[in-house]
Amino acid sequence: MRTIVQALRAAERISVVDLARETACSEMTIRRDLDLLAAQGVLRRVRGGAVSLLPRGDEPPFALRELEELAAKKRIGAAAAAMVTDGEAVVVDGGTTGREVARALIGRRITAMPLGLHVANTLSAPAGGHGGVRLLMPGGEVRAGELVFTGHLTTRALRSLRFDTVILGCCGISAEHGLTTFDLDDVDVKQAALESSRRVIAVADATKFARTALGQVCPLARIDVLITDTSAPERVIADFQAAGVEVRRV
Repeated sequence: MRTIVQALRAAERISVVDLARETACSEMTIRRDLDLLAAQGVLRRVRGGAVSLLPRGDEPPFALRELEELAAKKRIGAAAAAMVTDGEAVVVDGGTTGREVARALIGRRITAMPLGLHVANTLSAPAGGHGGVRLLMPGGEVRAGELVFTGHLTTRALRSLRFDTVILGCCGISAEHGLTTFDLDDVDVKQAALESSRRVIAVADATKFARTALGQVCPLARIDVLITDTSAPERVIADFQAAGVEVRRV
């Protein structure tokens, strides 16, 4: 499905025949994938193909992003979870990388506040009889699709508590603009989490270095540790280290 999405971004309208030729898949398989992406709001099916519904300048849907850079996100998630010690109180961001962090935290003896329902559902998974995560829910409004918490109730809950660590994802990150996100409601929530946490761990695969989103969450100096993947450019890493950020590539 990644190839289909890339084709949509390049051409906005794609055909079943061309996709089958490009991917060496059957037309039946392509039609099935198009139907799945249509159900997720990524595209609209038309005769012989599909038309993109991806808004320019906006963040792609959660279900689509979950498929992108998955291996890197799993490694990043495991590395972030390894930095959390038993007994900590942790905020876990609600995005796709946050979900991989949550998967690596299942069964750990920690207190966790997830910033989205996808992450909350993951953290609530059975721990096989060995204890598990104490789960705190922030409340607030749940944004459709992303299923992240937003609004006054969410930020108030975060600001009323004190956490050891916040693990934040992002839509873009750079030495110049710091950590950024597409949705402006997310800015307030992430900033409340930052204000309430002693340590800030940012998690971002290397594709995020090429993007700057509309809403600035924090400058680079506010981040203690950045965990990214091994394809991150050396020049970018040097800029981050010069700003005092510890960078771990996994």
